[in-house]
Amino acid sequence: MQYFWVVLASYLIGSIPASYLTARYWKGIDIRNLGSGNVGTTNVWRNAGPVAGVVALAGDLGKGVLAVILAKHFGGPVLVALSAMAVLTGHSWPIFLGFKGGKLVATGVGVIAAISLPVGAIAAAIWVFTVVVTRYVSVGSVLAVSSIPFLMLAFHLERPYLALGVFIAIIAVYKHIPNMKRLLAGTESRVRKLF
Repeated sequence: MQYFWVVLASYLIGSIPASYLTARYWKGIDIRNLGSGNVGTTNVWRNAGPVAGVVALAGDLGKGVLAVILAKHFGGPVLVALSAMAVLTGHSWPIFLGFKGGKLVATGVGVIAAISLPVGAIAAAIWVFTVVVTRYVSVGSVLAVSSIPFLMLAFHLERPYLALGVFIAIIAVYKHIPNMKRLLAGTESRVRKLF
């Protein structure tokens, strides 16, 4: 029964719409009506500015870290993996925003970093490198999340965490299907040249 409450709490933590709240209280805007309409860090950055984007990023990362810390307090890898899946599900389909949420990349990085800092750091480095080279946040996100199961294998993480890595990759890629369609059509937004 304890597992149930921890997993439920993790879902509710994930459902806290950090990016939406940041944009709403920082700039007085509804981020769902601007840009891509996505409730995520990139859309906040583009429409509310870099400071608001960093605040939103911190909030989304923090949700993932908090859920893992909570689960580690009450159980082992199975509970941690289940709670991580729950916080990511909450972020992607939040009860507080009519089940229309973000693409789970930032919260996913928070989760992974709290479980294995090396895996989280390498996935984040893949994201940064890809975005710098291609200037497409979506390409960096898809490549970074797709690398997670393989990185977990390389670092010999327990099977529940490997299942979590596969879960993250599948859901994040699914969430980025509209971006991939825009990439193929040549209409996907690029970030400004960084270097």
